[in-house]
Amino acid sequence: MKEGNRRWLALIVLCLATLMVVLDTTIVNVALPSIQVSLGFSSTSLAWVINAYALTYAGFLLFGGRLGDLYGQRRFFLLGITLFTLCSLACGLATSQLFLIAARAVQGIGGAVASAISLSLVMNMFPEPSERAKAMGIFGFVAAGGGSVGALLGGILTGTLNWHWIFLVNLPIGILVSILSMYFLSAEHVPPKHAHLDVWGALTVTLSLMLAVYAIVNGNIAGWVSTQTLGTLAVAAVLMGIFLWVESRVRAPLMPLSLLRMRNVAVANGVGILWSASMFSWFFLSALYMQLVLKYSPLKVGLAFIPANLIMAVFSIWLSAKVVNRFGIRSSLASGLSLCAAGLLLFARAPAAGSFLFDVLPPMVLMGFGAGISFNPMLLAAMNDVPEDESGLASGIVNTSFMMGGALGLAILASIAASETAHLLATGASAASALTAGYDMAFLAGGLSAACAAALAGFALQIRKTRKDIAI
Repeated sequence: MKEGNRRWLALIVLCLATLMVVLDTTIVNVALPSIQVSLGFSSTSLAWVINAYALTYAGFLLFGGRLGDLYGQRRFFLLGITLFTLCSLACGLATSQLFLIAARAVQGIGGAVASAISLSLVMNMFPEPSERAKAMGIFGFVAAGGGSVGALLGGILTGTLNWHWIFLVNLPIGILVSILSMYFLSAEHVPPKHAHLDVWGALTVTLSLMLAVYAIVNGNIAGWVSTQTLGTLAVAAVLMGIFLWVESRVRAPLMPLSLLRMRNVAVANGVGILWSASMFSWFFLSALYMQLVLKYSPLKVGLAFIPANLIMAVFSIWLSAKVVNRFGIRSSLASGLSLCAAGLLLFARAPAAGSFLFDVLPPMVLMGFGAGISFNPMLLAAMNDVPEDESGLASGIVNTSFMMGGALGLAILASIAASETAHLLATGASAASALTAGYDMAFLAGGLSAACAAALAGFALQIRKTRKDIAI
């Protein structure tokens, strides 16, 4: 088989793996009510079906990317996918609360390792700019669109079968990815010059990220200014300070601080934090609005995301690379994020008696255009300046920014929505109008976050377009 064809087939394998991992950040949302009834979760404990996954996923991204760089990307990609698949089986067979939460936590570790390595493999397989833009467009669609695909698939599986299948569906995909990876992914590995694992750096940053995510996702329950929340965040900050101190002195750091001094790497990660906060709010809050206010069934909620999915597919796979190579990374990213902001702001005016045609479809369309355009240039901005032997680490940083931004944003926006809803219910408002007002306020905050991301991309990125970059 020609090497060129082999690379594109390898890209399909990596996209399948990425889709499987990304799905698990949103597919569970639609099924939560069914899981709650089946296993007897309380409203408080139910959140840990999602939080357990987010906690370990965010915590192990940097570590997973570095393991791939040091000891072989294909080897650790396979380990990550295998662990993720086995834990998906365990989740699907779960009959108790504790077992499901524990399986979700370990599943997050496997997902983190596979995710961090997937992005670096794509960047390394396609070094030529025009091919890289096309490959990243396809990969970007899977990464950005996987969340809304998760809502659709979650609705279909929960509505037609039962909640167990949102996890069991990963089993055949994981087995297929593992087999194809052995054939299409190169086993060649050239370790970096300093092939040393920074154990103390890995330990401190992993604990810091996990504690930070724990404080964030538990903030609504414990209280944002409670001793528990502030104390946990303080410990996380101290550990992050120790991590940075270690990285400035160790011979082969887990995260060379020089990466953070690269302007475009730093800006792209800042954009990723702001954008993921708005994207997570879109997936989660729009699904709740349709289910709890408009009274859509799980299947109907999933179908409502189809327009955005189709638009994202068209732009990410066929048009995003052309847009980037025609207008450049900075303009494309700023424009796409502006469309995302417009979509969320349009959602912020959704009424309690809303209709799909006038109140759901238009913002979904805008979000589809915005996400379809944005993901490719954001990844290119974050990864283009990074040496190949540190690509796994850089992809881990990008993914960590996304997950941390999403967890923080969702926790804050959900808190805004809950606070406004509780206030209106206390004044005698109806449940539907109180819920709608809370969601609208959260959508407004998400739109402002996306607008800030657009401004940061437009004014802070410094990427020069060359003749080589625009050949496609």
